Amino acid sequence: MWTCRQCGEQIEDQFTSCWKCANNGVEIVQERWGEHPDVRDIALSTTPFIPGREIEKSLGVVCGEAILGANVVSDLLAGITDIVGGRSGSYEGKLKAAREIALVELAVEARERGANAVVGIDIDYETLRGSMLMVAASGTAVVAKQT
Repeated sequence: MWTCRQCGEQIEDQFTSCWKCANNGVEIVQERWGEHPDVRDIALSTTPFIPGREIEKSLGVVCGEAILGANVVSDLLAGITDIVGGRSGSYEGKLKAAREIALVELAVEARERGANAVVGIDIDYETLRGSMLMVAASGTAVVAKQT
């Protein structure tokens, strides 16, 4: 058994959140940034460098994950009026929140290792059990010279 990081509920799989908490995406992002204000200054980059800064030291791979719960599908269907031009603002909002949660988790792990930046970030989206979506972010924690 695993425990949800947000509410402490027992969950069966090795996820960071239960489906109830994962669906409160925007609120969780605010909470996570609020809990870790010191990670706001960590530079995040999908490239292998930070422009204008030299990497002094690599501290290893860091990861962050977020799970969108089972009612994403029902929310999408319930918000069908939100679909304009083939896009759903409500679903895109949940994806954005999950991505931000994953990046906060990545930044927290980087800060715990003593990094001030993460380079080579890759963000992946996967479906789990057909009704859950996982957003995973990984990169290399580094110490970069300030310019």
